[in-house]
Amino acid sequence: MNKILLIIRREYLSRVKKKSFIIMTFLTPLIIAGFYGLIIYFSIKGINDKTDTIAVINQNKTLTEKLISNKNITYDYVDKSFESLKKSLTRSKYDYILYIPDFDIETPKGIELIGTKQAGLSLDGKISDSIEDLIRDYKLKKSGISQADLDNLKSKVIIGTKKIGDSGKEENSSAGASTIIAFVAGVMMFMFIMLYGVQVMRGVIEEKTSRIIEIMISSVKPFQLMMGKIIGIAMVGLTQFLLWIILTFSISALTVSVFVSKQDARKMIASSSKISTGKPGAQQIQAAAINDGPLGNVQKSLENLDIGKIITVFIFYFLGGYLFYSALYAAIGSAVDSETETQQFMMPVMMPLLLGYALSLSVVTNDPYGSIAFWLSIIPFTSPIAMVVRLPYGVPGWELVLSMGILIIGFIGTVWFAARIYRVGILMYGKKASFKEMVKWFWYKN
Repeated sequence: MNKILLIIRREYLSRVKKKSFIIMTFLTPLIIAGFYGLIIYFSIKGINDKTDTIAVINQNKTLTEKLISNKNITYDYVDKSFESLKKSLTRSKYDYILYIPDFDIETPKGIELIGTKQAGLSLDGKISDSIEDLIRDYKLKKSGISQADLDNLKSKVIIGTKKIGDSGKEENSSAGASTIIAFVAGVMMFMFIMLYGVQVMRGVIEEKTSRIIEIMISSVKPFQLMMGKIIGIAMVGLTQFLLWIILTFSISALTVSVFVSKQDARKMIASSSKISTGKPGAQQIQAAAINDGPLGNVQKSLENLDIGKIITVFIFYFLGGYLFYSALYAAIGSAVDSETETQQFMMPVMMPLLLGYALSLSVVTNDPYGSIAFWLSIIPFTSPIAMVVRLPYGVPGWELVLSMGILIIGFIGTVWFAARIYRVGILMYGKKASFKEMVKWFWYKN
């Protein structure tokens, strides 16, 4: 046991002391935040700053109403022939020409949008919607129904979703909030298992090719060496994961304090207090609509989610899934002499993980209580991802305990299986391994 602890300590300290580990641990939350911040910023900036000028040639005798310009699209009705304007488009101030022919209002066709560049999907959709609105308004006026009368007939329906919890009480729930957490947890679990599992394999290959393994094996048993390496790298991954959580919350709090001044915060508090204590009016109705709407449901459902339990279960399945797969990666690393030879062995190991990832983010999120979701969260090859995806929706306690127990048993079995290959493979040099050869190693006696 002392030898395993020494190997764990060596693997852990040798990695956490690396500059690359320290830099990536602190930079990753900043990089992710900056990456998404830039996407949102440029998306909003691009939408707000971009303005297309469109020349409209309307030859339709029925649609006499004009299209209304907005901050992104400027419509300019021109009295020119379509062909002449097309020829001079490159020299004109217009980006596109919108040609509306004289068609039957019941079957509109022949409308064309021509430009010197390809129109984007968003622009095409906005113009189509605007023309559809013109046709709808014309039909309403023709039938004697005004737009105001039609709007009064519409009623917005908001459904408050609830579920009965383990205590028997009703709890607010939201499919949107649960799905977001499920997706994030599933993606993170897949990335962590792959990332740190491959690190184990690479570590074994490096020690084997440098012949350091021959010196180490003279002092410790192969099983002790493999277990020490697996657990040591697991602790590195857990350390990095916990630091990322702490840094993410810290960066979020710092961002809020920087971009939201104390004066603005006081105004928000004062405004909310006025809304809550004032007489019923537009603000109160708006606040009630927000609280009872989809955003309000998401907020309420997040309050009922046991975030501490989700993080605890996530850590357990990260460790269990990592230990399960890293033992197989260690066996692969011991069987080859270079990383290029690992491809034929990695695919069979990766396939169950990829299958669990794909099905969890498609089938499980749509039917978290179905038979497929149940078996994916029980089988140890797929349970690390499937169970953390199911957890935000609510999982019966006995299923969670059963899944954890089977994962522990699966890990023990995988380590035993991998250790029998590892003990022979780490001392094999210059011979390309195959699945048939690895089966022979498994049956070798000590």
